[in-house]
Amino acid sequence: MYGVEVSEGSSSNITNAVLDNIKEWQQRPLEPVYFVVWMDGIVIKIRQNGKVQGKTIYLMIGLKQDGLKEALGMWVSENESASFWLSALTDLKARGVKDILIACTDNLAGIRQAIRSAFPHTITQLCVVHQIRNSIKYVAWKDRKEFLTDLKTVYGAINKEMA
Repeated sequence: MYGVEVSEGSSSNITNAVLDNIKEWQQRPLEPVYFVVWMDGIVIKIRQNGKVQGKTIYLMIGLKQDGLKEALGMWVSENESASFWLSALTDLKARGVKDILIACTDNLAGIRQAIRSAFPHTITQLCVVHQIRNSIKYVAWKDRKEFLTDLKTVYGAINKEMA
């Protein structure tokens, strides 16, 4: 694609060279409190044992007290499930996270219970992107552009009255 050939051996050598850094990053200590943690699973195709399979990459991004975002972790599993999210949240606790104020997620069955199990005081909120996706599936294709323009004024409003 880019005019560069990389052999399987070179690819393996590069991977082996960065594995220790990856493991160190995955196990690093985290902040005790995050204002918001965005949680989402992304399905990608991975070649494994000569076959291409869909795998879920679990991703968590946290908003720190200084206002900066931090990638908290990435995990790989066969498919997205609330029980795997619970194990990822448990990993955050083991790395020093004491509290998450708001968890922003999709509407996966059982995810709120998983969050509550690990962080009982965390407020869960459906992600705006997922709310929009859920909303537009009920709108005719020809009306979507106008609908999304109107909806933007709602989710961009500073309070309920403005929305």
